[in-house]
Amino acid sequence: MKKTFLSILAALICMTMVFSMTAFAAEAAPVSTVEEGVLNIATNAEFPPYEFKEGDGFAGIDIEIAGAIAEALGLELKVNDVEFGSIIGGVQSGKYDIGIAGMTKTEERLQSVNFSETYAIGVQVIIVKEDSDIQTADDLVGRKIGVQQDTTGDIYCCGDFGDENVTEYRNGAEAVQGLIAGKVDCVVIDNEPAKSYVAATEGLKILDTEYVTEEYAICIAKESEDLLAAINGVIKDLQESGKLQEIVDKYISAGEEAEEEESK
Repeated sequence: MKKTFLSILAALICMTMVFSMTAFAAEAAPVSTVEEGVLNIATNAEFPPYEFKEGDGFAGIDIEIAGAIAEALGLELKVNDVEFGSIIGGVQSGKYDIGIAGMTKTEERLQSVNFSETYAIGVQVIIVKEDSDIQTADDLVGRKIGVQQDTTGDIYCCGDFGDENVTEYRNGAEAVQGLIAGKVDCVVIDNEPAKSYVAATEGLKILDTEYVTEEYAICIAKESEDLLAAINGVIKDLQESGKLQEIVDKYISAGEEAEEEESK
């Protein structure tokens, strides 16, 4: 009996030592980042509700997800607001740790950077004036289409309708202003930002028909495999705990409820 007890005690001690060593190893080998102790993210804060300026800081779904990732990894979050088209280059060159900006994982982009697991689904939609005769994506043939430059909306429209029919704008807000001014016949952009722009502008609507459905992910430099693995682990934890959905609901559900109240 005593021998059995001692055997069990020894096994428990060994297990405790293994767990302690594992925890120590995790603390001793944090993920490598551009700036020690800091997670530098590149975003384009003109894409509500995913990222936007709020006072002197930033808010949105992507900003909170990045904050949750930084916290889980024991890092301080630093937000860099840049042009959308410069995000991948900045991550690839090592200027930023990650790019998170409602960015779609595409084969072309995968040639330059890696992407995390999908954290959200995006839908490209079409904004038109309320009296427009454009009813579906098929009606865009030969029309002037406004897009945010370097986005998948830009890529898809150039491929489907020709570069000559696509006008690129620095951001979605400028594209919508182009529509209001009559410079373009419609704007193709992601659904959630589209809702924000239409809610803030009279005389516009979003067509019921969807143009393209795509997956949002975080871009990471090819050589940062440790960071990629760590981020994928955090995304999984956020999804399983329900925290990721809470973040999405905070911005999207709240916005939809506000629109419903205004329409009553």
